This record gives sequence, C-alpha cells and structure tokens, in this order.
Amino acid sequence: MEYVKFEKVSLKNHPELNEKWVQDRIAEDPSLLGLGDLILKDRERTQPRAGRLDLLFQHEEELRRYEVEIQLGPTDESHIIRTIEYWDIERKRYPQYEHTAVIIAEDITSRFLNVISLFNGTIPLVAIQMKALKLEQQVSLDFTTVLDQVSLGLEEDDEEIRELTDRAWWVERKGSPTTLTMADDLLELIHNLDPAIGPKYNKFYIGLAKNGVSTTFIKLRPKRDFIRFEPRLEETDEIHNLIRTAGLEELEYKQGRFRVKLYSGDIESQSSVLTQLIKEAYQNAGF
Repeated sequence: MEYVKFEKVSLKNHPELNEKWVQDRIAEDPSLLGLGDLILKDRERTQPRAGRLDLLFQHEEELRRYEVEIQLGPTDESHIIRTIEYWDIERKRYPQYEHTAVIIAEDITSRFLNVISLFNGTIPLVAIQMKALKLEQQVSLDFTTVLDQVSLGLEEDDEEIRELTDRAWWVERKGSPTTLTMADDLLELIHNLDPAIGPKYNKFYIGLAKNGVSTTFIKLRPKRDFIRFEPRLEETDEIHNLIRTAGLEELEYKQGRFRVKLYSGDIESQSSVLTQLIKEAYQNAGF
C-alpha cells in the first residue's frame, strides 16, 4: 500500500472554496460529522431577529435535532454566542425534540475549548474541528470531534437527589397503561433472576433497587406506544447481532448502554433474548 501525503488547505483563505461549499458537502453526506443517522431538515434557516442557522439536522430514529454552525478559520466569541443563541431559539420553538448545539471550525483553540467546556453538561454542545485536505486537484474534508456532548456525571451518580415518582405517575405523565404493563413484564424477568431486585421509579427512567440500594444495570423508559429497554453492557458485534436477529428495533448505543425499542408482543415473543441480555448486564454489574 502506497503512502500519500495530503496538503492541508485553509478554507478561510481559499479563493474558491467557501462556507457554502462546506455546507453543500455536509448537507449531501451528514455522516461526515459522526453524529449518527441524520436527515437534513433545513439550511440557512431564518431566526427571528438573529440571522440564519447554517444547518439543521434531525436524527432518523430519535426525537433529537442538531443546530449546526460553521466557522471558517479559528473560532471566535461571536461564533459561540451565535451557535448557542440559535440552539436556544430552536429548542424553545420545538420543545418536543432534544436539541444539541454543534460548532464546526477549522481551528478550535485550547482557550476556546476551555470556555465552551464550561457550558457542557448545562448546554448540550459539540465542537468539531474541520480540515480540508488536498491531493493534486482533489479536495476532501476531515471532521474530528474535539469536545463531545457529555454530562457532568452519570445518571446513577445523581440517583439519590433525583425526584422519585411511582407507577401511577408514569402511567399518567410519560407512558401508558400498555407500556407500564410491559415494564411490569420486564421487571418480572429481572425479579426471576434475582428476587431481591425491585423497581425504583425516578422522574426520567425506571431503575432498580436491590435490598433498598439503587442499581441501574437495566433502565426502562416507557413511552406512549413503546418502552425503551436499556441494558448496561460493553458494545460488541455479538450483542448487536443478537438483537437484530431477533427482529427487535435497536437505537444507537450510548453511554455504555444498548437501547432497544420494545412494542406490544415483543416481550412475550423474545423473552429468551431479553432474559439473556438482562442476565449479562446483571453479571457485569458484579452481582
């Protein structure tokens, strides 16, 4: 295999390649950003009294949108203010979605990273550094995430100060009688594995407790029409294949968890697969 050296190109100073050209490339292939399966919803989106948002993407399977701003050259103060402002406008206009602000620039300085890292965890923010690479008459773009969207701690780290709820609250506010019955069925599978484990109803998910001590090797998130089943497991092709072969709907792996959408009838028809996932998560948790 032959080694080839690419020449780095400054887009800010290039006579032909400009921000619109970059927008076109990302719009054509959103996978360049490494943010999952995205659909372009809008570009140059007019914001009330605040200019135009470069690109707006929506995740194909999740209720999540990304407000993307592009900066040629190094980042500056106006760039971060504009990005956060557009993110704030969009999240207020469309609160049914989760929103993430995305900053793309050719040069994201350490000083700038220090500043925007202060927002991360409070404002969901992703910073991506972009490079244009040239070989003869061909130009390519390379995107590297230098600041990912992170929380200030895992959800289980904050478990004791989360607002506790109960089953009735979930039926009324988040799920439905059908999906809470599905949660009961999954909890029964867990209980069969370890009779000392029972449900712990929190505001954002249904967790578990063993002898009064919280544990989250499985999280359940009932919605109106389905329930999200989230075992904490190391990501492997074997488990991905197990889920897909069973015909279950799998979402993107995040924060150390597989995430599976279960609909009415799935628990009964795939109880052996779900029991296997529960058992592996249980063992990995050290029980």
